[in-house]
Amino acid sequence: MRMTPEALSRFLQRLVEHRLMFSTMIWGAPGIGKSSIVVQTAQAHDLDVIDLRLSQLAPTDLRGLPVAEHGVSRWYPPEFLPREGRGILFLDELNLAPPAMQGMAQQLILDRRIGSYAVPDGWFIWAAGNRKEDRAAVYDMPAPLANRFIHLMVEPHFESFKAYALGHGIHEHLLAFLSFRPGLLHKLDPQQPAWPSPRSWMVANDLYRVGLDIGSVVGAGAAAEFASFVALYHQLPDVASILNGNGGHIMFPSEPSLRYAITIALAMRANGLQESYRGFQWIAEKATTEWVQLFVADLFRLLRSRNELNKLAALVDRDPRLKKMFQEYMKLLTH
Repeated sequence: MRMTPEALSRFLQRLVEHRLMFSTMIWGAPGIGKSSIVVQTAQAHDLDVIDLRLSQLAPTDLRGLPVAEHGVSRWYPPEFLPREGRGILFLDELNLAPPAMQGMAQQLILDRRIGSYAVPDGWFIWAAGNRKEDRAAVYDMPAPLANRFIHLMVEPHFESFKAYALGHGIHEHLLAFLSFRPGLLHKLDPQQPAWPSPRSWMVANDLYRVGLDIGSVVGAGAAAEFASFVALYHQLPDVASILNGNGGHIMFPSEPSLRYAITIALAMRANGLQESYRGFQWIAEKATTEWVQLFVADLFRLLRSRNELNKLAALVDRDPRLKKMFQEYMKLLTH
């Protein structure tokens, strides 16, 4: 089943809400956020998470050590396996583990036990791995093991990344650049140690904020394109004047990269509902429909995260054109 990261999050949420304890395998390219989504799901439901990297364990690490008791060997399970409470036992990099390790994990997944150890009833067992086409050093999964999983194929998706990035303080320049060049959100290059992915762009965000080169995480090519894009920012129209209601004389840019830049800037720089409203008014008057939709999508995400969307609705109610756009977009959100 192929899905976006956002759809994966919704699917996992439903599994937890309905206590569907099926073993679940999440497939996808490196760096697209599989592990992060699992952790976010656990946090949303107050669940513990135990993250086991099976590729870094030996079979005895999972089964435990034999100890002689009264002439009989008894296996003492490792301390990192759960014994109580509720949570997610997450077997990351499952198919990077060698066959012997996958065989040991198979018993845990199929029977929810290894030797004398049993997984508590309140614990989900989920796993994740990379695909062969991602050029990861993966092993084939045994058919009996594969047949016991729900298989979810997650793929990079810019709108899902944008929703996440807006909620986690991504820099305006980075988001505008990726809106302009969404193909660079994820571009695996097995010949290079650094290449762009959702994970590496969020690391790049921290580097960029303190003035460090982002090529070390997204690769030299993507970093060079980003630097060229940022160099255009001095040509950006006066966003502050627009948000203050003094943008009547300012025209919407003709250069495509600047169009993405100002659309993102208006949404992210708006300080309060009045400025958001003025930005909405300006772009609705100056830009064509596709740019208005792009602005509205980003603005609505930000306002929803602050529980202010209904307040904006009250403001746009005085402007028939904006009111119609608002209502049309709200219909899209509910479908």
